[in-house]
Amino acid sequence: MKQVKVVLAALSLCALSACSSMKTSSDYDPAANFSDVKTYAWVEKKTQDSSYHLDGLMDQRVRSAVDSQLSLKGVKLTEPSTADVLVNYLTKVDKKINVDTFNTNYGYNPYYGPRWGMSGSMHTQTTVREYEVGTLILDMVDRESGKLIWRGSVADTIRDKNTPEERIEVVNQAIAAMLMNYPPKPEAK
Repeated sequence: MKQVKVVLAALSLCALSACSSMKTSSDYDPAANFSDVKTYAWVEKKTQDSSYHLDGLMDQRVRSAVDSQLSLKGVKLTEPSTADVLVNYLTKVDKKINVDTFNTNYGYNPYYGPRWGMSGSMHTQTTVREYEVGTLILDMVDRESGKLIWRGSVADTIRDKNTPEERIEVVNQAIAAMLMNYPPKPEAK
């Protein structure tokens, strides 16, 4: 059940893009020729019974979103033995703490100066907020060499989603944002 929470937490990114703090990044091997990447396969899980996972629904959502986005980019799903790249993902959740201190002065003194002091009252308020940031990391490994050639990640503050439809939407948005700049474009020299 903990895996379900971790995957759900990592993928429960903000559904409202206006308030999204979603951060994406990617890195790649500049020696890799991404124009040769036409097919991919998922890394096979090393479990005894691969038909059931505690995080099965979120796993299906992530894989479906990646399949959809790579298909839009012309990269086709195939068998692992013939794929150009092998794809895998992982998730993590980090706890963060935000501390804010506010100073407030109530009242107004038009003769404010060193002799007069302050009128009204001064209050200091500190709020401490603990929150979680979920991260989804997607790797592409060259099947022949076994070398990592591309890694993308998406992270956001975790917000609970109540319906399966909301979870699907969040996963699709996160994967689309992460793969927006795939394949990487060579920098002009």
